[in-house]
Formats: sequence, structure tokens, C-alpha cells
Amino acid sequence: MGAEETLFQRFGKEFPKGTELFREGEIGKEMFVIQSGKIAISKRVRDVEKVLAVLGPGEFFGEMAIISNKPRNASAVVHDDAKLLVIDPKTFEAMIRGNAEIAVRMIKKLAERLSEADAQIENLLHGDPASRIVHQILQACQTRGRPLEEGVEVDFAVREMPRQIGVGEPAVRSMLERLERAGLIERSGDRLTVYDTARLHDFLNYLEMKWKFGDL
Repeated sequence: MGAEETLFQRFGKEFPKGTELFREGEIGKEMFVIQSGKIAISKRVRDVEKVLAVLGPGEFFGEMAIISNKPRNASAVVHDDAKLLVIDPKTFEAMIRGNAEIAVRMIKKLAERLSEADAQIENLLHGDPASRIVHQILQACQTRGRPLEEGVEVDFAVREMPRQIGVGEPAVRSMLERLERAGLIERSGDRLTVYDTARLHDFLNYLEMKWKFGDL
């Protein structure tokens, strides 16, 4: 029996699609590690439930309830039938003490989440949707861009944009078409090639000026 099966025997549970694992504001005493399936993490924003992320195998969530002993800061619902490890504070402490690699992985993941949250907050400070879209492309170039001979290639899933920046898909597609016509980017499915990030930056500054002072 492999390590994963042993872990599942000790801490594993199966949850059908639609199961609510916890609600924002509740007191929690468990964290979860996904072995299979998907989990949707959501938060209430101005009376609307917004999905912040859909997590898959290998990801963990709910750890803040153990680390900081504070109420849940988001809700978690099973998106696709899932097998999860359910870990209480005592087990969590033993795992961290007994395995430095788990601790390091968790610290890296938490740092990544903080930096993503910072980027999202920065983006939401841009008042108009057009600026948010361009800022999101520039952010993607900076954090996960792959240099090409000419420009930078990034993965950019349009369907994720409403969740990430609060701008609907039609507006995102329209802006991408505009950028493509201007020769700033080229699209291929969920990939973008940004030919000149400096020019895109200039375009973002133009959009922000236009937003603040009206048509120039």
C-alpha cells in the first residue's frame, strides 16, 4: 500500500459534489488536503457569493482556522466529487514537526497566496474595467511570463476574469480584440503573446488618464 493510500485510510473522507465543507464566519477546527476532485472557495462580496478559486488535487485549504484560530474567512463547497484528507490541529502539528518538507511547502504556498491577493487588491484599485484588464495582462507577464524572441507569452484564461477582476467575459474579449488590432498582443486560445510590455504600460497610463479626466 502506497503512502497516499495509508494517509487516506487514516485521515481520508469522500465528499459528493455539492457538499458544503464550511461557511465563511464559522469557527473551524480542521484543514483539508485534496487527493482527488475539486473544491470551490468563495466569499460574500456585497451580498453576492463570488468564487475566488477552484482548487484541485495536491492543494490544501482551511489551514488558517488551525494556524490563527480565527473564524473561516471564506466558504468551501465540493465542486466535483472529492477525496479529502481531514486534518485536525493535533495531527497538523505532528505533521509539521515530523516533516520539514511539508512545512516549507505550506510556507511557499501561503506566500504565493499573499502575493496573489496583493495583485488582486492592486487591480481592484483601478476604477475602470478596461484598466483592470490591461493591468491583469501586465501582472501575468511579470509573474508568469515566458520570454520569447519577440515579446512575452502568458496563459490568460478569459473565463477566469469575472472571478479574478470582476469584469465580464464580453468586455475582456472586446479589449483583447482592441489590443490585437493595435498590434500590442496576439491571441491563441488561452495564450497571449505580448509584443511590447512598455507600450502596453503606456496604453494603461492612457486609459487611466482618460478615466480620470474624460476623453482627452
